[in-house]
Amino acid sequence: MRLRPTAAIVLRHLYLMKGSPARVLPLFAWVAIDIVLWGFITRYLNAVASPGFDFVPVLLGAVLLWDFFARVMQGVTMAFFEDVWSRNFLNLFASPISIGEYLAGLVISAVATSAVGLVAMVALAAAAFGLSFLAYGPALVPFLLVLFLFGLALGILGSALVLRLGPASEWLIWPIPALISPFAGVFYPLSTLPRWMQLLGLALPPSYVFEGLRAVVSGQPAPAGALWWGACLAGLYLLLACRAFAAVHRHAVRTGLIARYSAESVT
Repeated sequence: MRLRPTAAIVLRHLYLMKGSPARVLPLFAWVAIDIVLWGFITRYLNAVASPGFDFVPVLLGAVLLWDFFARVMQGVTMAFFEDVWSRNFLNLFASPISIGEYLAGLVISAVATSAVGLVAMVALAAAAFGLSFLAYGPALVPFLLVLFLFGLALGILGSALVLRLGPASEWLIWPIPALISPFAGVFYPLSTLPRWMQLLGLALPPSYVFEGLRAVVSGQPAPAGALWWGACLAGLYLLLACRAFAAVHRHAVRTGLIARYSAESVT
């Protein structure tokens, strides 16, 4: 894989962000709304709950990590949607760029946008509500890694879905984080769910992150085995998502789908 085509994809999105404040503002706006809303909810729960338990690292920390996951996924899909909205695929894939180089450019763009969002979330949560990431200790690194890998996987898979079904299907992508959050146990243990939901939750890497988060906050060691399994699942899903995108691209080239790409469904 060559670096120059990948860097060109990243540079294109950098120029898009630089030339449009409307693209930069969402990196901070929705993050700030979530942190402020859940921050005051945790403050209220601390006021009415029995002394000795702090809801901030449990609930607000879960919101922060889940928002990070959503930003990673949306970082990939938004970079892809820029090519969708500009109908740039025919020009893009007529150039000497491989699928791996294109996906690497999307991933690096997602890294940049999610890092900006994470810094903003941490700064706001610390300044307004006293949440410190140091409370989670070394376990924070695998927490973020698992969520990052799974966010990339869902972002690439969502992009493949839109490439296959057409731009009109992009509405299917936005609700994905909300749809999987009940099964991932973001705010409650998986044991509170029905058995069939627990089985689905065990197939989702974020469930291991949030179970580990609650363990760390309660004073127990982070479940290294569970986090390792979550990372393996996330890596597997990422590999499958890349293969799915490559298969959809081959289908689009073979059938002339890219040349016929329009604002409607292209099934």
